Amino acid sequence: MKILSMLPWADWLALASFFGLWAGYAWFAKFWGLRQRSLIATTNRYRGYWMMQATARDPRMLDGLITQNLSSTPSFFSSTTIIIIGGLLALLGTTDKAAELVREIPFAQPTPMLVFEFKILVLLAIFVYAFFRFSWSMRQYTFVALVIGSMPPVEDFLSGRADRQHYAERAGALVGLAAEAFNDGLRAYYFSFAAMAWFFSPLALVLATALVVMILYSREFRSDVLQVLRD
Repeated sequence: MKILSMLPWADWLALASFFGLWAGYAWFAKFWGLRQRSLIATTNRYRGYWMMQATARDPRMLDGLITQNLSSTPSFFSSTTIIIIGGLLALLGTTDKAAELVREIPFAQPTPMLVFEFKILVLLAIFVYAFFRFSWSMRQYTFVALVIGSMPPVEDFLSGRADRQHYAERAGALVGLAAEAFNDGLRAYYFSFAAMAWFFSPLALVLATALVVMILYSREFRSDVLQVLRD
């Protein structure tokens, strides 16, 4: 409760703006992306094409290799996030030295030790959230592998004994969910850079958060890669 009285109102407003912009952009990207194809929505279409092709392949070793390769990226980020979390926990034990280093940076706002530790805890919470999203993405890719492995032989699809469209749509939806979970974790990494600006001043936090939102929007809705995928 002491932190409630020690943290200035400007910092509370900046923190509320940070999480408000994060949650607001996540909602915007999810729902607006369905109307104006975002990068994740466009690539989900290709995931559906991939799974439709998988139903026509036998054996499906290539699809298993692709799934394994896709799962390696969230696995790497999960391991990296654990290291970052360990580093932040270690930083909590030496906050006096870290706070002294920040004070020497030009334009940095001096803060009490308790407030400095609270800022580290906020940064720690962001990476904990990222870890859960990355690890959930990894697990979902294992479900994708199970669905691909359980697909009937090509002959069953051709003869009509199994519904090819049903299997492809279900597997494609699973791959899309795994990709979206990974995207959430990666987005948390972007916003963690904005959160680090809070160590300088609350205004720096707001400006950095707005900059991150602009970068994410340009990459998810206005990037050259998206234009190529749409064509």
